[in-house]
Amino acid sequence: MLLGMLNVLPAGGLAISDLTATIALDVSQAVAIPEDSAWFAPGMIVLVDGVYEEEEESVGKGLSGSSGVGGTLGGRFQGFFIGQPPCEKRKATLGVSGPDGGQDHTIGGGFGWIDFLGVGSERAVGSKMRKLEQRLLPRHSAEEVPSRGRMVILGELNLDQPRTLQALRRILTIYAAEPEGASPMSFVITGNFTQHAVLARGGSGGSIEYKEYFDALASTLSDFPTLLQTSTFIFVPGDNDAWVSSFTAGAATRYLGKEPQTRVTLFGPNHEVVVFRDDISARLRRAAVRLKTSKQPQNEDEENQPPETEDGADDVVMGGNDPVEEEEAMDVDIPRKKPTVKQVNSSVPQDVHTARKLVKTVLDQGYLSPFRQSIRPVHWDYATALHLYPLPTSMVLVDTTAPPFCVTYEGCHVMNPGSILVPGRTRVGRWIEYEIGKIGKLRETTF
Repeated sequence: MLLGMLNVLPAGGLAISDLTATIALDVSQAVAIPEDSAWFAPGMIVLVDGVYEEEEESVGKGLSGSSGVGGTLGGRFQGFFIGQPPCEKRKATLGVSGPDGGQDHTIGGGFGWIDFLGVGSERAVGSKMRKLEQRLLPRHSAEEVPSRGRMVILGELNLDQPRTLQALRRILTIYAAEPEGASPMSFVITGNFTQHAVLARGGSGGSIEYKEYFDALASTLSDFPTLLQTSTFIFVPGDNDAWVSSFTAGAATRYLGKEPQTRVTLFGPNHEVVVFRDDISARLRRAAVRLKTSKQPQNEDEENQPPETEDGADDVVMGGNDPVEEEEAMDVDIPRKKPTVKQVNSSVPQDVHTARKLVKTVLDQGYLSPFRQSIRPVHWDYATALHLYPLPTSMVLVDTTAPPFCVTYEGCHVMNPGSILVPGRTRVGRWIEYEIGKIGKLRETTF
């Protein structure tokens, strides 16, 4: 079994690399364990079980550049099973044991003394913060009573769409009508705030139009002074929004030079919320390696069901380096033998399966951008903000290319509100209401 990073050789074949060497990888017969439970794309850390086939010459000789230690080895590795490294729970990382929320928490091993976020370590302030939370945010027995410890998460807010502000106004009206002292602690509003890239001569105009959009947003928020006084509004931009440019003339240097804040903490290390905006699901479908599956071809009775390769229609098929094998791997009409693996439960809805697959991939990798630099460039000065270690208590993963969901995996609650305007439905707004320490729930309203 090998542990390493999936990579692409200069000749175009798939390989697996670590600090010692690189070896060509053949996954034409590999099966994911568990089957169809995660994505596998170049740039990810994977576990591959198989056998080594020795060859006299290395694959792509003359293009790899080197051989031996640190270079490309001869032969290839025939993979039979491939999987993600197991995810480590937050409790195991911090060395926390005992019942949740109790006063008999014990600390042993792990990184209990490490202050990852600058808010205090688990051993130093963890128990004090839990007592403070119980006093300031008591749990109500009746669920119909609004709780102060809530976070309202609004998905993609395209300000250049007229109905967007109408939906936002309707949602804010619902929370403004709640009893005094029960307003949510925070509102998370995420981009893209325009449908097209601003300052790139797109369909959303330039900087003047962009400013007008936010003037309209400010006018809408000003109609709810109570929420502005009692709640914290967090704005998370997207890829289409304006970033650093020369028009600031240095006036905003102390803000633009800061490390991007992807974490929101509550009561020290007790609650850590990661907020991330990226259409990662579509990128995974484009860059992922297509593996063998045990699903049978669809019958005539299943013509109305979504096709088997709906989530993998754009996947790349990478096999061995034999031209005949590569040609066969690209031909989807060639019948394949059914492997002896457990079939995915067909009773699970497609949207739920897609959400679980996305969440498992991101959390098992422990990194918010598990891609090659040519697919998703990362500025290494800020790469530490993308690591998911220790695992957060919850994560807001705003992805408009994936269905909205609320999924818990290994103690981390992951939420995706999607877009605030529900596609395919007229005058319907959607958002997520997350109660701190519990789970989030999707809510909809008409406007």
